[in-house]
Amino acid sequence: MSQVVVQPLALPAATSGIDFGAFVRNVDIEHLTDADFDVIRDALFTHQVLVFKDQSEVSPKAQYELTRRFDPAATSYGHGKTIDAKRSILHPDLKTIPHQPQVQVIGNGFVSEFEGLKNIRLRHPHHKTFHATTIPADEDLDFTRFYRWHIDAALYDLAPPVATTLLAVKVPGGRRQICRYDDGTGDELEVPLGTTAFVSGYTMYDILSDADKEFARSTKVEYAPHPYVWMSKAKSRPDGLGLVSQGLEIPLNDLPSIQENKIQVLPMCWRNPVTGKLALQVHPSAARKLHLADGTVIDDLAEVREIIHRFQRPGIAPKRVYAHDWEEGDFVLFHNRGVLHSVVGAFAEDEVRLFRQCNVAASHLPEGPEAISV
Repeated sequence: MSQVVVQPLALPAATSGIDFGAFVRNVDIEHLTDADFDVIRDALFTHQVLVFKDQSEVSPKAQYELTRRFDPAATSYGHGKTIDAKRSILHPDLKTIPHQPQVQVIGNGFVSEFEGLKNIRLRHPHHKTFHATTIPADEDLDFTRFYRWHIDAALYDLAPPVATTLLAVKVPGGRRQICRYDDGTGDELEVPLGTTAFVSGYTMYDILSDADKEFARSTKVEYAPHPYVWMSKAKSRPDGLGLVSQGLEIPLNDLPSIQENKIQVLPMCWRNPVTGKLALQVHPSAARKLHLADGTVIDDLAEVREIIHRFQRPGIAPKRVYAHDWEEGDFVLFHNRGVLHSVVGAFAEDEVRLFRQCNVAASHLPEGPEAISV
């Protein structure tokens, strides 16, 4: 019998559009029993984002083992070796722990020694390196943006991880920032410095019109081969939800060698393995084509992006964003096939942020909507 306690997040009325997330208590991640894991597994697929407080002592090995337990046949880091490609936009942001290569170190600032790594300089992703427009430099510490809404996934060859874990080792405190959407809506959201923002793919689907739900259920998304190299020169919308179409993508013949059978064409909606609910799960920056139910393929990149953005934008409205207020020792486990998330924040050079991240490429692709017999 497990003693693990799961308590849904108690959020203020201003964020009443958030219907996901829970705290998990009375758990020893280093020594998880099968009964404990069963509770955690059901909680993850029910609540999507789980917060475990005071977990500073969790080892990289235990972090990996919990992450992998959601898919025991999986073994390799979610992006495989693609982060080694110097042109990949992921390359500068990650350092691999030598003794546990499925776990990455992310953050900001100089760290003299950590988990076998020495004299590392971490770089928190800043929107000025990726967005088509930027917040003026003199407003940079007070205002910020969602850097890139995404799913943790290679989206070429390797299947999207089921779960991702994040451990906050060192967190700079004090400041808060205003996250601006800068898309003409006036939307903005006050956030803790260096928050990770989450939105629910289930809510994103549920608030679609009936016609758009039908389109989403019956459409598949084709992702670009080697997407993080392909998009490396392209620029993002100001809300971080997909790219601006300026013809800056790397031509396919300039990408690393492409194997057609590794290109991923995935359902627009992914089915929850416990609840059966559908999540609108699309990585907007990596999408290249849409395959419709009648066999039509939409391959005009600007049109593909407009459709996806129209479907997803209501789901990132301020009232639907859970911006986690990190404290040192927070261990967050999230359902990578049920939420989108984004890095947020702009740090000063001397503000050190140190995190461990783990996700494992799945042994199977996501399942789409169940076929409805007529």
